[in-house]
Amino acid sequence: MQYPNGKKSSAYTKLKSSQTVYSNRGMSLEDDINDTNQYYLTHNIAIIHKKPTPVQIVHVDYPKRSAAVIKEAYFKQASTTDYNGIYRGRHIDFEAKETKNKHSLPLHNIHQHQIDHMKQIVDHGGICFLLIRFSLSQETFLFPAEKLFLYWDHQFHGGRKSIRYETVKKLGYIIPIRFQAKVDYLAVIDEYYMENGGTTNGR
Repeated sequence: MQYPNGKKSSAYTKLKSSQTVYSNRGMSLEDDINDTNQYYLTHNIAIIHKKPTPVQIVHVDYPKRSAAVIKEAYFKQASTTDYNGIYRGRHIDFEAKETKNKHSLPLHNIHQHQIDHMKQIVDHGGICFLLIRFSLSQETFLFPAEKLFLYWDHQFHGGRKSIRYETVKKLGYIIPIRFQAKVDYLAVIDEYYMENGGTTNGR
């Protein structure tokens, strides 16, 4: 992989003009979250959006003054988390991870800059977490960022480089599956994060 200066960079993935991108295929957790967020938005429950993947454009052709054709571009590595927004006056910020490993979630799926961002959110009073889906069992958990930080830091001192399924189940919160809100993570936030508990806006 070559970056425009000729050096290789893991932070960029080249997009070919003739290449069809299939990066969203099979990403059922992302699809379910997006559908859930749309339900929240439509019913005025919360405003949560997926952040667009940043793209660096390096070569553009102008065959006509009124048209531009992108010839070369690169996906930039996301510098923060997948989703953020607001719910009941609180900032919500989270990353979504899906794994086919039935025993654990590998930590290499997460990056240091994302951990740094999540720590900043927590320090400023935001609600921050991972949504983890074990695809073989079709179980989805909300795993608090504060718990994640412990395992992330521990791996650099001889600890495991993954979080066991049993740990996620013990320290996290299973997400209820509903017909309209397929990944109803706000139900968990209502119960465990909000001082008054309960639900709002008829959800």
